[in-house]
Amino acid sequence: MDDNAEQQPRTAAPAYPAAQLAKAFTTALTHEDADTRRRAQERGRRWRAVLAGMAAGRLTSGSRTPVAGLPAWVTLEVVRGGFATGTTSAGGPLQPYETETARQFGVPAERRALFAHCLTDAGLAWLWDRLDSGHYQIGVPEEAALLTMAWLVRHGETDAALDLAAELEPFADQLRFLPRPVEGAASTDGPAPASGTAEATGMAEASSTAEATAPVHRYTVSDSVDSLIRRRPSAAVETQREALAVWQPFGDEMLVHWLETARNGRVLELAPDADWLARAAALLDRYRLLAADHTRCTKHRSPKQNLGILRGALEETVAGRPLDARRLGLLRHAVDSMVRRRGLPGSAPHTALRREQARQAALPSHHALAQLMLRRLAALPQDTGITEVAPLLTPVTEQEEHETGLPTGTEIPPVIRQVVESALSAPIGTLVERGVVPSAEVLAELVPQLVATATAQAYGDETLRALMAANYRAFRNRRSLLLLNLERQVRVEELPWVRAVSGQRAAVLGKPDEEGALTVLRQLGELAVQAFPGTILPNPLIRELGVLARQCDLGAPFVEELAADIFMGTFGPKFLKSARLAGELLRGTLYERYYGIDYAAIRNLAIAETGAALSRSYGARTSPGFARLCRERAGTASGSEFWSVAANGKVIEQAQILTTHNLATLVHRVGIAPQPGWSDLARRCFDTVCQLTAQVHNNRRPLPTIKDAAYAWRQMLFALSLCPPDELRRFLAALDEQTARHPAHVRSRLAPALTGLALVADGGSFDTDGTANEGRARRFLGWSTERHWMR
Repeated sequence: MDDNAEQQPRTAAPAYPAAQLAKAFTTALTHEDADTRRRAQERGRRWRAVLAGMAAGRLTSGSRTPVAGLPAWVTLEVVRGGFATGTTSAGGPLQPYETETARQFGVPAERRALFAHCLTDAGLAWLWDRLDSGHYQIGVPEEAALLTMAWLVRHGETDAALDLAAELEPFADQLRFLPRPVEGAASTDGPAPASGTAEATGMAEASSTAEATAPVHRYTVSDSVDSLIRRRPSAAVETQREALAVWQPFGDEMLVHWLETARNGRVLELAPDADWLARAAALLDRYRLLAADHTRCTKHRSPKQNLGILRGALEETVAGRPLDARRLGLLRHAVDSMVRRRGLPGSAPHTALRREQARQAALPSHHALAQLMLRRLAALPQDTGITEVAPLLTPVTEQEEHETGLPTGTEIPPVIRQVVESALSAPIGTLVERGVVPSAEVLAELVPQLVATATAQAYGDETLRALMAANYRAFRNRRSLLLLNLERQVRVEELPWVRAVSGQRAAVLGKPDEEGALTVLRQLGELAVQAFPGTILPNPLIRELGVLARQCDLGAPFVEELAADIFMGTFGPKFLKSARLAGELLRGTLYERYYGIDYAAIRNLAIAETGAALSRSYGARTSPGFARLCRERAGTASGSEFWSVAANGKVIEQAQILTTHNLATLVHRVGIAPQPGWSDLARRCFDTVCQLTAQVHNNRRPLPTIKDAAYAWRQMLFALSLCPPDELRRFLAALDEQTARHPAHVRSRLAPALTGLALVADGGSFDTDGTANEGRARRFLGWSTERHWMR
């Protein structure tokens, strides 16, 4: 392939949407759960819309403007895989608040009429009141548009306001630009937060110091309430409770009744008298009532179970039919078995057992305690996190026993505690420590709450800061589109209403603002690397770090993980810039030697491409030299092989190796310094490598796990390369002992990689195929077009 050749843009094929539609159709028809079938039907509707739009030419999947007639800034409904359905998130039928606001305005219940009214003096006064009081919510970014226009008018930016209104007007009948009003007394929290973790938040928060120590929450109180409401009584637990509370005691009564006829331990050695028969008939009547009222347990109905045998024999005897030898033998065996297993009813062991079972049966169910927790949560604001969870997790109080009947002192079970704790509002580091944030992916979900505050610091006016912070959080709810041809996702600064106030941002940019963004960037970078050392940084987190880097004018390139199945064979210029930066940090280190990198050549390549005109592929700027280098290192030729996912993966992995996938940027430019040090980070990376390698054993689809292990191995090497020489030697010396703590199959699979690491550390090198010592030493890479040696 000619690196400088202009290529025709690609578009996504309908095969993936068709397969997803088939899956949704099957689930909607066959799944046993009604809610699951309903959700599958909705997914099927969306996939049908995707396929219909692609077939009719209304949708161009793979483009940043996939819906004909809509600009890139419009928020779209996006399904799995990044396919747009053609529906806008701010469109559809009027929301109830729009209808009510139209009634209050005295205008027709139409979006265009609402838009026009907001351009009048009365409408502007209504918007200004929302801005000042903070009584609004921003669910989708478009809902911030008219508030921004009103802010511009009030601050004398009439031309900018008119330009914004003119840009929005063609879509006034389709999209809701009106904010969601929230009535009530003014709150210091400012704009009322909408449901979810990434929507509007308080004015006070937006104007606070931008640091990663600001409280954030993964779920709101309302989310926890919904989770508890969805909990249903456990059928298995309630069945066991019924067995302990009803059928075990009843079985004891029936056993005692039969033992009255025993002599020398054999029942029916004594003939039943009339009183015995009358009490037996009453016992059977009570059984029928119990069986009608308590239907969870079924064992008592089985003629092969002890209670069923005792009951069946009793029915025959009460009816006056003598037991035959077989039934009599079954009866005596059942009685002997019950006595032998639990002791005679009334004996000390039997009494202790039944007392403990009765205690267990009397314990409140998790469902009942969930209802109690709902009562406690009802007193809290529903659309925020929980600042103090401890008071909610105390045992049942006397007052609550009086109100609910639950015993005083009953502990809240862990499964309910976890639901409450997941809504904790605290600094993000605290959430990581407590396990509320268990992965880098979840961390990426929460970071926009902090980045919104940090980016809003650039605006000098308090109401504008609050509005832009709310807008940013809503913007981060947008789902990413499938993009081909090196196109990039829409950025928040491309929204017309954000562009309209960009001058206000520029007017106050300065060192304090830049330092605040850099502080948040450094804290988040350290947290991600330190908390999840063996995990590749997820793309949503990389995007947020990139926003902060641009805010503080760091000039630091953050590169995303590319998808092998849609890789176009080219890289943007920032990949070469990132690799050059990595060379400034890692030249001459273990990392460079292990992966066989020539960072001096990369520096020269970057200088050469900087001085030359940048190439374009699919209309986007590219770095042909970097793409060529990655292909050569991967051993992948140009041309049709780029449509092999595995071959693409090998090329992408080489790009990640050369750039360190943002680790060098975080260390060299941002200045992160994970604690307690790089050797500890390397040790924890190796633990991750071992844990992932253990999952390869008996794994029918091991390749994703092998790739993750290779990522963790690479991050271990990066950390080792920043260790002082004596720490590096101690780490390598302790590897055998650390590996010995894992199963033998883990040690066996990692042996070639460990041998290769020792070889390079001692000054050796791999052959061109990544092996040494006749294959006993191997360079650990994740992707392969052949059978991976770790399998």
